[in-house]
Amino acid sequence: MKEEKDYARDIAEIRSMMERTSKFLSLSGWAGIMAGIYALTGAWLAYKLFYFNPDEIVYTTVASGDWSITLMKLIVLALAILVLAIGTAVFLSYKKANKRREKVWNATSRRMLVHMSVPLVVCGLLILVLISKGLIGLIAPFTLIFYGLALYNASKFTFGEVKALGLTEIGLGLISTYFIGYGLLFWAIGFGLLHIIYGIYIHYRYER
Repeated sequence: MKEEKDYARDIAEIRSMMERTSKFLSLSGWAGIMAGIYALTGAWLAYKLFYFNPDEIVYTTVASGDWSITLMKLIVLALAILVLAIGTAVFLSYKKANKRREKVWNATSRRMLVHMSVPLVVCGLLILVLISKGLIGLIAPFTLIFYGLALYNASKFTFGEVKALGLTEIGLGLISTYFIGYGLLFWAIGFGLLHIIYGIYIHYRYER
């Protein structure tokens, strides 16, 4: 009986070691929660301060001076949210990795970032094209879709829940392409609410 327990413990340790080397498990649930809060705050600022309403600009070009200024403000706001979200994720992942006595930057994290970068880079280039053509209403749906694809690719190297989040983002983005006038609402749900739900789940399942 004692030998069987020893074998079971050894197998569990081997499995845990293999998982640590093949999966990036330093993602913090709090990073997802904070990213969601940043996104919801950004959506609120875009609507209340910049009076951004996708329903009014779906077929509007960027030729007018007023709209060009508003667009520049929105781009700066989006970049600020992106920097805050990435910075928070890196900081909290670094702290979690140190606690687990692991390295944040390793072969697994590099592979994960490479697989994420392809959809994200394509999305960035596509957004530039949409802006140049005045198709502003399609930006929110496409960011959700390509972000979902990036998460789906990354899920092979981290928590399995990331795959579910990615598929949900893709589905939300596809629905948003039909209801273009509600793009800001769908964006807030996808990048805000879903991130918060995901972060809470990860925190309570893996970090408590």
